[in-house]
Amino acid sequence: MARAGLTAERVTIAGAELADEVGLDRVTMSQVARRLGVKDASLYSHVRSLEDLRGRIALLAADEKTIRIAEATAGRSGKDALIAFANAWREYAHQHPGRYTATQTPIQIDPELAAHAPGPRRAVELTYGMLRAYGLAEPDLTDAVRLLRSTFHGFVALEAAGGFAHERSPQHSWVRALDALHALLEHWPSSREGDS
Repeated sequence: MARAGLTAERVTIAGAELADEVGLDRVTMSQVARRLGVKDASLYSHVRSLEDLRGRIALLAADEKTIRIAEATAGRSGKDALIAFANAWREYAHQHPGRYTATQTPIQIDPELAAHAPGPRRAVELTYGMLRAYGLAEPDLTDAVRLLRSTFHGFVALEAAGGFAHERSPQHSWVRALDALHALLEHWPSSREGDS
């Protein structure tokens, strides 16, 4: 018998918690059902499939991560905002590895759910807003957004995989990477002729 009060939100949260514990790719509908104390079939009244659940986890995580970044960067600009933004991103990835993976994995998300989810849209607004403080405009804004995402995600993914075995602490390298990004953003190279 289905537990009273079972909702799509509760199923999503249970899936997100499980993803953080075992990894997003190891989450199954059966495991989520066991966690909630219901039969597998009960879940399908609330989520259509495992892919739908993963999409919902991605949207939940995007909302959570964006809220953290917004709170961390509120009232800050320039280097202070960049550091607060980056640290909030990294901390979220450390604390919620499965959810974080969902935000970085191509997942087919229900267009109606995506249209009503503020997280992804707000993440773009926050990132572009922070970079405009460096005086960047298109197409440099998009290029800078891609650079930041590549740097932040690359660092946390390598860190999570144990890829920094050198005796120097990853924290020192993280701080230096942010210093370097700030210097680059302040002295962003002009777009070359023919770039589009």
